Amino acid sequence: MSDPRITIIGLGEDGRDGLSAASLRALDAADIIFGGPRHLELVDAGARGAAWPVPFSIAPVLAHQDRRVVVLASGDPFWFGAGAMLAEALPPGAWVAHPAPSTFALVAAALGWRMEAVQCIGLHAAPMARLRPVLQDGARLICTMRDGAAPAELVAYLCEAGFGASRVIVAEAMGGPKQRVRSCTAQAFDLTDVRAPVMVAVEARGRGLPRTCGLPDDLFQSDGQITKQPIRALTLSTLTPRAGEHLWDLGAGSGSISVEWCLAGGGSASAVEMRADRAKNIVANAARFGLDHRIGVTTARLPAGLAALPTPDAVFIGGGAGEAMLQAVWDAMPTGARLLMNGVTLETEALLAGWHANHGGRLMQVSIAEAEPLGRMRGWIAARPVTQWSVVKGIS
Repeated sequence: MSDPRITIIGLGEDGRDGLSAASLRALDAADIIFGGPRHLELVDAGARGAAWPVPFSIAPVLAHQDRRVVVLASGDPFWFGAGAMLAEALPPGAWVAHPAPSTFALVAAALGWRMEAVQCIGLHAAPMARLRPVLQDGARLICTMRDGAAPAELVAYLCEAGFGASRVIVAEAMGGPKQRVRSCTAQAFDLTDVRAPVMVAVEARGRGLPRTCGLPDDLFQSDGQITKQPIRALTLSTLTPRAGEHLWDLGAGSGSISVEWCLAGGGSASAVEMRADRAKNIVANAARFGLDHRIGVTTARLPAGLAALPTPDAVFIGGGAGEAMLQAVWDAMPTGARLLMNGVTLETEALLAGWHANHGGRLMQVSIAEAEPLGRMRGWIAARPVTQWSVVKGIS
């Protein structure tokens, strides 16, 4: 389509005054202008203005593709804006974009921060726990906020997570005549007059999550059914999570494997657990680590429900699987997927030995002992040995 009928315009707080000539021409020629009420007012949309529906949807724009349409977005429409959603839904050539500096860029410029060293986080429609994976001492973050009350929620989360000493910068109406930037520590935050549009920048001070596999067990909500820290570290290193990959965590227990898979590789996971009480723990752990958007939880008795799960790159079975269940999982896996199963019983060990003989891979046994009091002295107390079989389907 040589003449795009939909124009996506990045808008700043200075309204029409900050727009390019091409953006102004598109606005003047538009039959209908979509945007938030504040954006529509900034460009004097008048009767041509159409506010976004609540909840947000691009459906009204798609319904008017036969008209001259302008879509208004804050700053850069492809940074947590509507631009990407429209580009994915429209055919090539149906749209053109005129971005403005993003609010992230405006905040970074006001603070003198290098953008390439900043984590940009969208918290305008997400829980504050999304910060947990990226909170590290010295990290710099810039976050979108839902409204004027959200900065107080963010600093409360920082204090709860042990980052109360962090510097917090509240940036309001960036790039416009009402711009205001104020700074304090999270634990000293006392601002009661914050107004949208608002961003919050954070210079983190606190102890973040370890970057290695094998987080402490007490970070997880559990009824005791959890792959313990040393075995979990070995399991994750064998599963080898990579960016964008999907894991099936079958018989997930607390979901600790799913959590660490997502933290390590930035991928996603399907956690399947037959007990509803344990499934609730998985949901709680996913939320606690800010991974609720990456970990799907299914309450089902295996192998029921496998066909409905996204195709896996790797599969973890924590133990207790019989021949029929293991065969069903194997049949459901695509060629090239990785499988790892742990077992502590003689029956499971015999099952894994048989599958190893038929399908190859690696079979090993891990024994761990810890020093504990023994009378007036100390001795080694051995945990049950864990038998682990790992294999790539189609590669013996």
